[in-house]
Amino acid sequence: MQSQKQLAYAPTPYSYTPSNNLRATINEDEEVRLAENAAERDLYESLAELYSIIVTLDALEKAYLRDSIKEIEYTETCDRLLRQYRNTLADESVEAAFGDLEGFKREWDLEVPRATERLKIGLPATISSQPTHLPPSRASSQRTNLPPPSNNPPYTPLPPASTPNASHIVAASENFITLFDAVKMAMLSKDTLHPILVEVIQSVNRVTDRDFESKGKIVQWLITLNQMRAAEELSAEQARELSFDLGQAYDGFKKTLSD
Repeated sequence: MQSQKQLAYAPTPYSYTPSNNLRATINEDEEVRLAENAAERDLYESLAELYSIIVTLDALEKAYLRDSIKEIEYTETCDRLLRQYRNTLADESVEAAFGDLEGFKREWDLEVPRATERLKIGLPATISSQPTHLPPSRASSQRTNLPPPSNNPPYTPLPPASTPNASHIVAASENFITLFDAVKMAMLSKDTLHPILVEVIQSVNRVTDRDFESKGKIVQWLITLNQMRAAEELSAEQARELSFDLGQAYDGFKKTLSD
């Protein structure tokens, strides 16, 4: 009687008997390359960084709402994440591959409503809603191409006050004038106006937490700039509206100081 070869497994009606003729086509010891060159690798790393920033920012916003983080820690971390987000997208190749935030969220199935709102506004919640005592924004370092405020600005600076907030009041006034000058000289690109407008809002909030006329409008202009690409510019009509809203906001800001 011919002996049968004993199987190494319990056979079933649907059992598959391996064949020694099959060979793997992938070398398991070989590294799988996701990028063909250094440029592609840098691009993928930047997109991964953007993904990480968005997810982290959403978690940070939740922690702030739950009062699980101190305001100063939230503000510093949120400001750093927002700057990293903007700086990463400043690269044209990264910006082209990223597309827009809504498209990126759909592609990677991201549900991050709080991060979406924060990126839309472009400022930490503490700065956009109340005064803070943080050091001056780094946005001033990005104004190297701007001339100093003109000698005859359309709105005169506020005189130094005899209060502990005198330096903050003067700084807010100077930031308003710098933005007026930029618009007047048709320097209307996002990468020029955005950092100055951020500094205007920050400096105003260091002085007062009171709401005043057109304060909401300048925050809306910040949102408008956030939705533009870095090299995009405001139209002549938008520039005129921005100048008008800034004038009203500056007058409203001065009125809060005299009340």
